[in-house]
Amino acid sequence: MKRDVIVEIIRDFHEKRLPESVQRDVRLPTEISGKAVAVIGPRRAGKTYLLYQTLERVGRREDALYINLEDDRLFPADISTLDEVVRTYYEIYPDNRERTVYLFFDEVQNVEGWERFVRRLLDTGNVRIYLTGSSSRLLAREISTSMRGRSLSYSLLPFSFREFLRARGVDYDEYMSSAKKSSVMNALTDYMKFGGFPEVALETDENLRIKVLKEYVDVMLMRDIIERHAIRGTKVMRLLMNAVFASFSKEFSTHKFFNDLRSQGIKVSKTTVYEYMQYLEDAFAITPVRRFSYSLRDVERSLPKIYPIDNGYIAQSGSEHSENIGRLMEAVVAQELFRLTAERPLLSFYYWKAPSGREVDFILKNGSEVEELIQVAYDVSDSRTKEREIKGLLKASEELRCDKLTVITWDLHEEEVFEGKTVKFLPIVRFLMNGLGGRAKA
Repeated sequence: MKRDVIVEIIRDFHEKRLPESVQRDVRLPTEISGKAVAVIGPRRAGKTYLLYQTLERVGRREDALYINLEDDRLFPADISTLDEVVRTYYEIYPDNRERTVYLFFDEVQNVEGWERFVRRLLDTGNVRIYLTGSSSRLLAREISTSMRGRSLSYSLLPFSFREFLRARGVDYDEYMSSAKKSSVMNALTDYMKFGGFPEVALETDENLRIKVLKEYVDVMLMRDIIERHAIRGTKVMRLLMNAVFASFSKEFSTHKFFNDLRSQGIKVSKTTVYEYMQYLEDAFAITPVRRFSYSLRDVERSLPKIYPIDNGYIAQSGSEHSENIGRLMEAVVAQELFRLTAERPLLSFYYWKAPSGREVDFILKNGSEVEELIQVAYDVSDSRTKEREIKGLLKASEELRCDKLTVITWDLHEEEVFEGKTVKFLPIVRFLMNGLGGRAKA
């Protein structure tokens, strides 16, 4: 590769102004040594912009090197290309050999054997390394295997509601006027319907939003699943994806789906269908939530409830249930709990179901202890609805020995005592903005 091309790429980056972007809640560390920081997540969630935001925190621009490995000027990039880029950088800035340097490799999966190169840099230089890659080639478990304990992974999903309001320029306060509250709640309705992908959040034309979301799904399906796993017959994969999106916030039986295919004369093995479900999870299309049990075997054998990683996937599917506000609320809560578990490694979440059929939407487990029981209900003004939600909580509370009980609602904010146990009713906007405590974060 011509040296002047590499010099041009390095100089272009150091001279260009970084684009403005919405500040993300995920904050990458800048003082981690000996480990690479990897950012994983669905396509178009904003991973590159998160690198830019991290770049702005490291001091002098010349102390950092950013390389987009999808830059056509580097094609075809290999390890020797990466070697030459880093060597040229130090030739341009020789004094930086004595300084801490920040190296950002965007779409690193495009270079075969990148793991060996990164490990060598970590061993031989005073560097901090940041990686991103499409979900089709840079999965968390693959990073941990290939990097042999030399990496820390951070998940970046589409905008949380906090970030969504930030992007829209809508202010939130615990004590709002009716006009400001109306603005926030209208934004929440929009967020629940169309999700938080940054490009979609900033678009106002509804038809264009759906078009963009459909393209996201098509690219995810083709590049992250069909091409990656060399799937030849795509019909079953598409049918499964559509069935999963239509069944959001409900239990989904892969076995039943397999039997439905057989009844239609579609030939496919059961093993293949289960593999396809895993591919959807790997590609950050869905997150399955398992039924709670103290037995790991029972957890794995349970029917999962399926949630999209972003409600935009529901909007583009044209599902007849896409207007069901209660199910959309539940999906948004699941996404926020996913973010919470990414911040707190010992935290996990499940749903709970008694033999009698009573359910609790989410069980938060911290290590070995059940921390909180959560129901999601749009409206509990009807006494029968409230009774149903509360009875599930009380039954689970008794069985799991947990007294922290929460019902996330559309707008009810109060506490009530039932059978000697306090139940907190928390508006969903407070949960999404401030967490389960419902009070402003420090």
